[in-house]
Amino acid sequence: MVKPIKICIVCGREFQWRKKWERNWHEVKYCSKACRSGGLKGIDRKLESTILQLLRSRQSGASICPSEAARNLGSDESQWRSLMEPARRAARRLVHQGKIDILQGGKIVDPSKFKGPIRLKLKSE
Repeated sequence: MVKPIKICIVCGREFQWRKKWERNWHEVKYCSKACRSGGLKGIDRKLESTILQLLRSRQSGASICPSEAARNLGSDESQWRSLMEPARRAARRLVHQGKIDILQGGKIVDPSKFKGPIRLKLKSE
């Protein structure tokens, strides 16, 4: 049996159907308790718009590191570093919205499975 897949609205990762969600699968939006309790905040939307703004201000085909968006919103080193994981989550959400691609070594990677350094690029049309 192929299990249905959904995308978490907070972290942007894929998650599969579980028996405990059998009665309310159509209502499930979050992959975990951490995502459900954390939810989407204003900074998450700001990171998404900052990523898109930075990419649109570059030459066609250029890419950015998620740290550029984090540095743009964080005032000092400790603040922008704490925005790195939220920036990566924002990138995953933007991939699922069809707006950007996530690259590693110049190749598009699965937003739910990448590890390590990444680059972000506007979706090719």
